[in-house]
Amino acid sequence: MPTREISNRKSGPKQFIYTFSGGRAEGDASMKNLLGGKGANLAEMANIGLPVPPGFTLSTEVCTWYYEHGQTYPDGLFEEEIPRALATIEEALGRKFGDPGNPLLISVRSGARASMPGMMDTILNLGLNEQTVAGLARKSGNPRFAWDCYRRFVQMYGDVVLGLKPADKKQKDPFEEILEARKHALGIKVDTEFSTEDLQEIVGHYKAAILDKTGRSFPDDPHEQLRGAIGAVFESWNNERAIIYRRLNHIPGYWGTACNVQAMVFGNMGEDCGTGVAFTRDAATGKNIFYGEFLMNAQGEDVVAGTRTPLDISQLKEENPEIYRQLDDIRATLEKHYRDMMDIEFTIENNILFMLQCRVGKRTGPAALKIAVDMFKEGLIDEKEAILRIEPEQLNQLLRPVFDVREKQAAVQSGRLLATGLNAGPGAATGKICFNATDAAERNRRGEPVILVRIETSPEDIKGMAVSEGILTERGGMTSHAALVARQMGKVCVVGCGALSIDYQNAEMRIDGSDVVLHEGDDLSLDGTTGEVIAGSLPTRNSEIIEVLVDGTRKPEDAPSWEVYNQLMLWADRYRRLQIRANADQPDQAAVALTFGAEGIGLCRTEHMFFGGERIQAMREMILADDLEERNTAISKLLPYQREDFYGLFKTMGSHPVTIRLLDPPLHEFLPHSDEEIMRLAIGMGKPYEHVKERIAALHEFNPMLGLRGCRLGILHPEITIMQVQAIMEAACQLRQEGLEVVPEIMVPLVSTLKELEITAEIIHKTARSVIAEQWIGVKYLVGTMIEVPRAAITSAEIATAADFFSYGTNDLTQMTLGMSRDDSGQFLPTYQQHDIFPRNPFESIDIDGVGRLITLSASEGRSVKPDLKLGICGEHGGDPASVEFCHKTGLNYVSCSPYRVPVARLAAARAALLG
Repeated sequence: MPTREISNRKSGPKQFIYTFSGGRAEGDASMKNLLGGKGANLAEMANIGLPVPPGFTLSTEVCTWYYEHGQTYPDGLFEEEIPRALATIEEALGRKFGDPGNPLLISVRSGARASMPGMMDTILNLGLNEQTVAGLARKSGNPRFAWDCYRRFVQMYGDVVLGLKPADKKQKDPFEEILEARKHALGIKVDTEFSTEDLQEIVGHYKAAILDKTGRSFPDDPHEQLRGAIGAVFESWNNERAIIYRRLNHIPGYWGTACNVQAMVFGNMGEDCGTGVAFTRDAATGKNIFYGEFLMNAQGEDVVAGTRTPLDISQLKEENPEIYRQLDDIRATLEKHYRDMMDIEFTIENNILFMLQCRVGKRTGPAALKIAVDMFKEGLIDEKEAILRIEPEQLNQLLRPVFDVREKQAAVQSGRLLATGLNAGPGAATGKICFNATDAAERNRRGEPVILVRIETSPEDIKGMAVSEGILTERGGMTSHAALVARQMGKVCVVGCGALSIDYQNAEMRIDGSDVVLHEGDDLSLDGTTGEVIAGSLPTRNSEIIEVLVDGTRKPEDAPSWEVYNQLMLWADRYRRLQIRANADQPDQAAVALTFGAEGIGLCRTEHMFFGGERIQAMREMILADDLEERNTAISKLLPYQREDFYGLFKTMGSHPVTIRLLDPPLHEFLPHSDEEIMRLAIGMGKPYEHVKERIAALHEFNPMLGLRGCRLGILHPEITIMQVQAIMEAACQLRQEGLEVVPEIMVPLVSTLKELEITAEIIHKTARSVIAEQWIGVKYLVGTMIEVPRAAITSAEIATAADFFSYGTNDLTQMTLGMSRDDSGQFLPTYQQHDIFPRNPFESIDIDGVGRLITLSASEGRSVKPDLKLGICGEHGGDPASVEFCHKTGLNYVSCSPYRVPVARLAAARAALLG
């Protein structure tokens, strides 16, 4: 075993073990980093006088030592420290660990600093062997109870410590097979019907199975059992489900888990014993009611395993009023002490109540809001703490369509869950499968709900996406075209679902590894919050908030969730310093953004205005023009469309700022690819098919994302920029005549040098002055640039001399800084996250150490030249809470995100301001 000096942070020996017993503890609730959530709260409950069985906690530092030193422990831990800690339990209870006459049994449980319910392992009834089980039988006067504990212990220890629990869920647990076979032989259904002799026989079969499968006997030495259990708890920190849970909840792998060793109390000793799990408020709705379940004559795993149907906690009031009264008092004590909704576990032994755990309870988004607002009204917390109590992402649950929970569970249990992809657009959607945009539009015209299913989407799919309830793709990542557009439209979306095999020719979708085939027109349901794809139809409905804000179908006073949502948003706006804008290209999107509280448009992608119908035809004609005359002819067709678009957007937004990005398309996105599409285009242009096909081939780019786009397109073809600026200024002048003051912010994309911005800015100013002179109307406007190229970021002091504002295009800035494609990185990013190369997907949350440093440098450089330079971000990161916090700390003026992310960003900005 590797050794090191066990030294304290300052001096003296390092303390690895912390005891709690008899109304006093060596720790408290503030020590979660060291004791884990469970250990810290056990200590806290002991300190405030609640009935907690005595025990001790091995700190998270033991776990990190264990992994850093090749699965070994600090010197003296098992030889000195643990025996000394066990002695405190023995002294408190008058029992001795391993004593055949009066045995002490213990539980060994995990406990990370962040709650990870069910992800790690637990061992109960530890300390039993042939001698101590006999002693427990004599001492309790209940042999059946003693052998029931032994049966449970051997099974749990065999599964957790000795590794007999199969990793593949299709394989049966050997212990469960033995148990079920014995029930069948005896003609019984529940464990409580086993006699003492039955249980003795089952234990014998269990031990035989262990010997057969492991080649060694079940350990009888209680101290050997304890060492094995502690090792299993630490090992479970890195089991597959724990790793996945940590990744989903952004919990660092280096934290490790604490290990709690606690005296057993027994809920399975008889009818005056029991166990339960409860919440101090309803975790689903947030109502201030005692909410939970219990079982009499049972141990804790019986409640959560579903082997017996638990009873509602309200029935305990009838069965044992005194215990219920004590629990209700403890409920009130804990809420007052912690000032939060708590999740508790309890055991009743011989009519005596014991508290085994408390932690801040997991809750739904609606419940989180209601509890925070209610606790403010009750005087338990102030409005600042209410804001900090709610994770911004929880707001999504209030805004998205929802499935009925029971109907969805029934569908999953019946085998209708087909696959799981990336949850790109939260919410619930159900409809008929369509494999192309035209069919989707046709079905929509017939009044049918549609799920658009594509290998991957492209701009050609926009009309189908617009009419679909949900979007499902086989390929693509969280910032793929499908994901970006879906979030902006507020569509439910699941992307990157690799288990699908989509066959357009046969209009069918197969599920890998199964014989399931779905055809066009079949019903399909998507849960964009979880990424689940479910066969068949499930009913959905809009959330109350959407019905109030967007649909106008519900009055605020008739929507219970509206009051708490509105109150929270009022508080958030009071404390945040960042402005929140939205990414929107159309008036209807802008209107939705305003209803959610957006203070402007931070990004209007003008290329999105050209998709579909005559517009894309004219756009293609412009791209494929053989000379300036042809290009100007095509541009003249686009000008009125653009003017109309900008007029509608400006009018919807009123005096709020609108940032318009000049045309920035990788040209391949607009060009047709199939022979049929090329033929239609050629006919429309009046040119030979071969000529058009050759022209398209000539424009092929090996890396279109770094090709002829952005400012390069405008410098090469200034007539495009002139058309767009003319449309912007003419729309602004028209609204100025109508009495509405608008201030367009014209943004130049993909700038990497000062000269590029100067050339483009000169074209913009010249065109704007010409329109203003022609219209005889004064209109203020700004000219800025999108910082999305690393060179632009590190030369921002130069570029700022020609810019009124910077907007950080974090999507492309991330791609170029990391050298990763946001669409193709899904092949390796999950593995990178497993190895903590990137703790979070950098296309979802800003890479602070890399991309973040570039933004910080750019902001500092830009403001060194222009102290009042307006700064914001407009990439998808604008709706990510961690990225919003970074933007607040960096001193940006605003973030811009998709309309349906605006409430999330408002709350995240407030939390960032309060956290400092």
